[in-house]
Amino acid sequence: MTAPTKDRNGVSAAARRALRDAFGLWPMHEAKTRLRLGHRVPELRRFEDAEVARLRAAVGERPETLVTTVMPTYQRPELLPPAVESALAQTVTDQLVIVVDDGGGLPALPSDPRLVAVSLSRNSAVLGLVRNVGIRLTRSRFIAFLDDDNTWRPDHLAHTLAALGRGADVVYAAVERRRADGTVLDVLSEPFDRKTFVDDSPYVDANSIVLRRGPDVLFSRIPRVKATLPKEDWEFVHRMAKRRVVAHVPEPTVRYLVNEASYYTEWQSD
Repeated sequence: MTAPTKDRNGVSAAARRALRDAFGLWPMHEAKTRLRLGHRVPELRRFEDAEVARLRAAVGERPETLVTTVMPTYQRPELLPPAVESALAQTVTDQLVIVVDDGGGLPALPSDPRLVAVSLSRNSAVLGLVRNVGIRLTRSRFIAFLDDDNTWRPDHLAHTLAALGRGADVVYAAVERRRADGTVLDVLSEPFDRKTFVDDSPYVDANSIVLRRGPDVLFSRIPRVKATLPKEDWEFVHRMAKRRVVAHVPEPTVRYLVNEASYYTEWQSD
């Protein structure tokens, strides 16, 4: 009789299938990630706390706005300014855009009283931590996210905030994914179903999310690289959806660059 095949942790294929059936693919990956890398979280939380305190003293208390756009960046001097400009060009003007540089240095940015740009004292290489600094330095009713290599249509916040006004707590818009030459690869647009979200290709991207601020609206501080599954976007949405109403806006208001030079995402060629 052939012995059952086991992985390096001693778990058989049958046991893995049973766990997947019970919990879903991505929660299993997240549990593995926490087991392998979770020990670093206390150290990273201390660094985050220290940076928030240091930067708050430098920039002062920001005025409360309707929405804050949090923009992490690291060494993208050509791509960051267009991303910032697209955030400032929103038809919703009652907002603050906060750029948080992960210790790589900042290029010249537009002069606008709604823009704040800060730099961490060193590179953390933890995207969730960088976003958390932006969240914690600001005050607003709603929070949006835009990475430094992507842009929004001018009506992105208008569409998503309208959906929030209809009773949702978390809203994500459709995403138009583009190649480096500007051609459209596809449009990512799928209504939210928490059951499929645990076991399907992740279809909610942080660049498309706007949600109500709350004390638990913070990203995972677990360090993740290209090979780490799942990414922090999936963990964030999965956790936010536990007690919140999630809605999808099918308008493709996000222009997402399929960036082969991404620090966090690995793309397959079509």
